Amino acid sequence: MTARVGLTFVPILLLNNLRSKKLIKIADKHKIPELVEKREDMLRKIRHRTILFHILIFVPIVIFWATIIASLERTPLTGRWRIILLSPEEEEEIAAQLAGPGWYRAVGEILSSDGAPRIIPPTDWRLEWVRDTLRRLEGAIPTLAREDELCPQWIDCGPDDIPLPPPAEYPLRPRPRASEYLRRFAEMTCARTVQCAPHVIAGPPYSLLVIDKPDASNAFSYGFGPDGGGGIVVFSGFLDEVLAKNPAVVPEPEPQSWLSRLFGLGPRAPPRPVPTEQQTAELATLLAHELAHLVLSHHIETLSSGSIVWPSVLSIVTDAVRAFLFPVTMLFGPFINDALAGMGKVGAGEFSQLSEFCTSQKQEVEADVVSARILAHAGFDPRIAARFWEERQDTPKTAECSPARAEEEAAAADSLTRKWIGETHPVQQTRVATLKAELDRWEAERAAARARRDAERARGAQEAQEAQS
Repeated sequence: MTARVGLTFVPILLLNNLRSKKLIKIADKHKIPELVEKREDMLRKIRHRTILFHILIFVPIVIFWATIIASLERTPLTGRWRIILLSPEEEEEIAAQLAGPGWYRAVGEILSSDGAPRIIPPTDWRLEWVRDTLRRLEGAIPTLAREDELCPQWIDCGPDDIPLPPPAEYPLRPRPRASEYLRRFAEMTCARTVQCAPHVIAGPPYSLLVIDKPDASNAFSYGFGPDGGGGIVVFSGFLDEVLAKNPAVVPEPEPQSWLSRLFGLGPRAPPRPVPTEQQTAELATLLAHELAHLVLSHHIETLSSGSIVWPSVLSIVTDAVRAFLFPVTMLFGPFINDALAGMGKVGAGEFSQLSEFCTSQKQEVEADVVSARILAHAGFDPRIAARFWEERQDTPKTAECSPARAEEEAAAADSLTRKWIGETHPVQQTRVATLKAELDRWEAERAAARARRDAERARGAQEAQEAQS
């Protein structure tokens, strides 16, 4: 608000400076005594107005970029720079709202947009299958914080072993942002030692819902925070698709005893199917992808960029344009200025959609890369993930969230957003290529680490031999 008020004075300062410079030229040319006497005073006012002009222009810019820099942080595991304009206290408030039953209420509102959701009951064996697979993947999350300590054997993985990733340069650890370092410095200058709370990295257990919806063959993650503040929704269409590829093994029912027949007891319920390892691996691939979104706090990042960062940037640009055009628009009344404000809001909405689309694509690729790491630590072969995503196609049925929402987003992306960003490669191909490149990087780093270890061993043996001789 202060910046907007300050910008309204910018055109006035510029007009006064132009008027003063014009009078100085007239005084120098025609030697008018009155203007000659006021020449020094006009020059002094021009200097003061110029200083004030620079203050009004650059102070908001400096404050804005200082806020952006103070909100920068490294994404865990990948090291990508990102901006989250939320304080740890605000993140804790969001996590508290979603903790426990809050997550189910929020997800229920999302699912209700396509009609009342049909939730698969806890007695359904499919829910047990998904839950057991998710808990197995959750067991790998603590390893992401100490890969160098817990997985030193990653160098010795052979061709027939599950390839383990090299330790990440940026482990999964809560890190204070630049704003927290600034706050800590301010506390130190006041001779106070206050422990700054780092931003939250939510961990397991995560909430889970399996929705009976055969026409949706995917899943989506939502939420942030511990105590079930984040979770995953899986649609039954995906489970049906996985089970249809390789039929699950159905055990033979136990024969009914003569005693049961004597007392008229009915036959036992048919045994539940037993999914194959390949089916569980495909389910784990999708769950690991959604789990990576939660581990990397992508939903907090989207909330920050979509509702704070880019709307603020567009608002500043719109206010600056309106301030510079105010001397012209005021001649035509307030309607022109209001029209410019309306155009700014429309542009902000389109730009927010564009930024959200670009951010979501980066997050999808990033989640694929991190999901391979989660799969490997959970005992699944991460190479299956590359084949899994290569076989899947971008369709409304396989898109994240509901099919109706997927169709709307696909239409918007094809009509405007992708044209703006000039994308020429399908997103699915980009994801698969990036995932394969990540797996190739693992092998390259493994070979380099082995070479360094062998060289150090050879050098150590040579030094020992020379010491003995």
